[in-house]
Amino acid sequence: MKLLALSDLHGDYSHVKALNYKAGKIDAVLIAGDLTDFGPDEKALELLAMFTEPVLAIPGNCDPPSIMGLLDEKGVNLHKSKRTIDDITFIGLGGSNPTPFNTPFELPEDEMAENVDALFQGLEGRIILLSHAPPKNTLDKLPYGNVGSTALAQAPGKCDLIVCGHIHEARGTRRVNGTLVVNPGVAANGEAAVITINDKISAGFIDSK
Repeated sequence: MKLLALSDLHGDYSHVKALNYKAGKIDAVLIAGDLTDFGPDEKALELLAMFTEPVLAIPGNCDPPSIMGLLDEKGVNLHKSKRTIDDITFIGLGGSNPTPFNTPFELPEDEMAENVDALFQGLEGRIILLSHAPPKNTLDKLPYGNVGSTALAQAPGKCDLIVCGHIHEARGTRRVNGTLVVNPGVAANGEAAVITINDKISAGFIDSK
């Protein structure tokens, strides 16, 4: 399976066509939040219309929670839900842990922890978590400290892959407790990742330019 991973579009889809072309033939698209820049919800329709492949998406902290209605209508919403493709279970958690900026979709850590527990309950086999926020201490470093989610820090070791975003400065990959964690970068700046799933899981970065 080959996946195109995008995050942090913030309503700027000018690089998406080039990124999709550079990715080559893919089986699905993962969008790790911030489809819009504080809305409007309908803006995301432009993005979803750019793909012929299956899309799985979650909202980010800069998306109004109401965007989930649109994502549900389009059949792409993975927030607090599960989807199976080719024997791989995809689970999703949108929004973010609290930030200093009072953005539209922030969740308390205890609520996020309950959601994470519920998502993993009863799962077996290969599991991919799509989250907007990164786990605490993984691809989450800013000049004033690590700002990832403590709730999501329990996820490495329980799944095979985590695709996240949120921290624009933290594009990269890390392996934590056997789990590959990928921040594909800021799609609004022409950054993305291509993830290949065979016997092993690998990720490479692509840029629109």
